Amino acid sequence: MNEITTRALVTGGSGALGAAICRTLGAHGHFVYVHAHRGIAAAESVAAGIVSAGGQARALQFDLTDSAAARAAIDQILEEGPIQVLVNNAGVHDDAVFPGMSPQQWHRVIDLTVNGFYNVTQPLMLPMIRTRWGRVISVTSVAALLGNRGQVNYAAAKGAVHAATKALSLEVASRGITVNAVAPGIIAAGMGKAAFDETAIDSLVPMKRAGSAEEVASLVGYLASREAGYITGQIISINGGMI
Repeated sequence: MNEITTRALVTGGSGALGAAICRTLGAHGHFVYVHAHRGIAAAESVAAGIVSAGGQARALQFDLTDSAAARAAIDQILEEGPIQVLVNNAGVHDDAVFPGMSPQQWHRVIDLTVNGFYNVTQPLMLPMIRTRWGRVISVTSVAALLGNRGQVNYAAAKGAVHAATKALSLEVASRGITVNAVAPGIIAAGMGKAAFDETAIDSLVPMKRAGSAEEVASLVGYLASREAGYITGQIISINGGMI
């Protein structure tokens, strides 16, 4: 383990990709807050695994779409000190072709991804700025770059985070804070694992395989490191050559 002693918050840390990110950050020496909404037992298991491996972690639970609940949870952890690494990883699919997409499907995806980004990132910024060092990393999707049938809501939400990433990076660059997004393609974990079979992967991905959660987590871990201090405002694809 290295000497980094910063505190990190990973939203959606109870899922397969979020768990891999949490484990990587824990192995790099960060104290990791493993966030969950409904999957608190899974988040507690991820945190326990990090502790068993010699790291530091704690699970916490709140609804990203509930601004008051999110603010209360964040205020509580800020009492222990600033969060200097934030990974906005939580997300949801609710797919339908656009002519048949319900208002509920549209708002569910936009609310979690876009409003969730605001509800967590905004209250963490001033404490992070005061430390003059920080990393904000959002996990988005190749769908925001290429589009995807049946995912107008998802592509719109992740595309909004791309735009927010670029704008926020300009606001805080002089304070030692980097802001980037990681845009995975087809990943053999969570939602990606269920959505694409081997034939589809062979057709869509030049590398002829799905990526792993650990490969995405390694990229996030690097962007969270001090060595990545000159990378900001970037949308970094990790998709086996899809784009």
